Amino acid sequence: HLQVEESGGGMVQPGGSLRLSCTASDFSLDYYAIGWFRQSPGKEREAVSCISSTGGSTIYADSVKGRFTISRDSEKNTVYLQMNSLKPEDTAVYYCALDDSDYVLPGCIGMDYWGKGTLVTVSS
Repeated sequence: HLQVEESGGGMVQPGGSLRLSCTASDFSLDYYAIGWFRQSPGKEREAVSCISSTGGSTIYADSVKGRFTISRDSEKNTVYLQMNSLKPEDTAVYYCALDDSDYVLPGCIGMDYWGKGTLVTVSS
């Protein structure tokens, strides 16, 4: 079982920024595609962004294009989600997920292992 862990959530005012991190403590993320998802109360979980193992392919939800950036740092064994220009509708629990393959698919489908989530609240 491959376990990933999210960090970096918190409360921020509209227009602010946060950076989420996805890490693994006992294996390398280098070989896997990674995705970020979110779920708000009363809503279904939705894909936010995902990145291939090499970082050469990325996918973004239309709602976050131009505001969020996914990246990965092999040395730190971390995948980041930089979130800028945050809006109240970005409020959600954000989940990191790992795909037991090295490529991404439309909609970031096919994730196999999930973290427990980190809460992001955008409010004034």
